Amino acid sequence: MQIIELELPGVFLITPKRFHDDRGFFTELYNAKALADAGIRDVFVQDNFSLSSKVGTVRGLHFQVPPYSQVKLVRVSRGRIFDVAVDLRPTSPTYKRYVSAELSAENGIQIYIPDGFAHGFCTLEPDTELVYKVSSHYAPGAEAGVLWSDPELGIAWPVSERDAILSEKDAKLPLLKDIAGLV
Repeated sequence: MQIIELELPGVFLITPKRFHDDRGFFTELYNAKALADAGIRDVFVQDNFSLSSKVGTVRGLHFQVPPYSQVKLVRVSRGRIFDVAVDLRPTSPTYKRYVSAELSAENGIQIYIPDGFAHGFCTLEPDTELVYKVSSHYAPGAEAGVLWSDPELGIAWPVSERDAILSEKDAKLPLLKDIAGLV
């Protein structure tokens, strides 16, 4: 497994090694020891699955508030996404900054998103499937989010506001300035 920390401390890209032969390939998607050796020691308690049928579907920016915060380990099992992690920790030197990566079934790259970050993505291919591990169970009263297109964050999304496909709930998420102190 190749594990690389991104520009925001604590966010990692993880690329499992693939062993190819004439049948296809084999890969080890999750290895607690390999991650622990890189300093990632979270216990994941739930696996989630998401299907987005249309290109330009935006989901996020989501997080759960403490004490129900979720660490996420995200991968694409079919299709391709533009994935984003935003630092929402007010005392962090990288507060309000984001990192992005293209994850796809083809490249096999996963992203590790620590506590205190919001997560979102935009689909780049139809019928895109995400599978992701979380470190805390879903807690409806603790779910929160930031509007994906918040100008204060300046995320360079691959879709325009006009063309983005959003749920009604995600379209009504607040701006970052309106949730200060939540994380």
